[in-house]
Amino acid sequence: MTGDAPRPARAVISYQHAADLVRQRTGVVIPVYLSPRVDRAAGEALLWDTASAFCAQVGDPRRVCLSVDGSAYGADVAEQAAAALGATLCVWPDNRGKLQAARAGVRCLLERGELDYVAIADQDGDHFANELVNFARAAEATATQTGAGRVLVLGQRRSRYRPMGLLRGDLEELTDRVLLDALRYHAAVQGRPLPLAYAALAGDVLDFHSGYKLFDRATASDVFLGEPHQAGVSDDCYWRHACEAVMTVEALLAGAVLSVVTRSTFNEQPISTFGLYDRQELTADMIIWPCKRLGAPAAFVRQWLCDHIPRLLLTTLAPEGEQELQQVRRLVLTAFGEDADALPPLPRPLFV
Repeated sequence: MTGDAPRPARAVISYQHAADLVRQRTGVVIPVYLSPRVDRAAGEALLWDTASAFCAQVGDPRRVCLSVDGSAYGADVAEQAAAALGATLCVWPDNRGKLQAARAGVRCLLERGELDYVAIADQDGDHFANELVNFARAAEATATQTGAGRVLVLGQRRSRYRPMGLLRGDLEELTDRVLLDALRYHAAVQGRPLPLAYAALAGDVLDFHSGYKLFDRATASDVFLGEPHQAGVSDDCYWRHACEAVMTVEALLAGAVLSVVTRSTFNEQPISTFGLYDRQELTADMIIWPCKRLGAPAAFVRQWLCDHIPRLLLTTLAPEGEQELQQVRRLVLTAFGEDADALPPLPRPLFV
């Protein structure tokens, strides 16, 4: 009987193996940026909490790098924390963006020859160090089952809306859906399938812009140490706004297999710099860079926006929600040479 047939053996990576891997062969980069426009005391406390938690997970705290994005934006606090915890400190003099902090931190850690994996985790206290073992376990299982030498493990939040709220949650869902379309387009054009079997159980919206990721050493080297592929966009777009898309896209272009681990968040983010940005520009840039990098034509980008915007709950918030999305669409398509004044209204299906 089919139901009684034994299941094929699968690679099972033990907890102990993964825990040893985290303690002995995994490094963590924590990009540091303490904005003067955010509660300084709260930011410092969360940085200390995050850094001490990751230092407790790895066997040698020097494998945790506090990488400061601009010496005026938290270098003093990071220096104190690194000295007290025994962590590595890396300070980039100018405030360029999270991507630069990640690149500098990875460069520092990869000087250590024993590392097999490098994780990137935000400083905001919402990326839990005790879950890093799950990332390592998933990475090893994916590599073993596929025979792939490269893997990117994405930390998928159970909900965007609980920690971030409706507005940001919907805007990120839009960017994630378009990014997946662009990846599939590029894969089809290149004649190289996009493997998503190890991300399939996460649902149809992958959390590409999550700030918690794990890279194997070779992929981390390609993503963070190679020449930047700015694709003609502004410095802010590349280094600040689209930084998570850059990490994801470059890893997949380097041949990494995407794996997903569901991770915890607080019910509400303890602190966020989202409100400091022009959110329409931020969201548009999170779409513009990956679409340009992956060679998506304007007509495809236009259609993807039309396909995904109607499904968002933000469209029910009238008129503000629709105006928000309309402006994002205008900014994106203008970057692709479209006439923003000639755009038709956003599609509105009649029935639900």
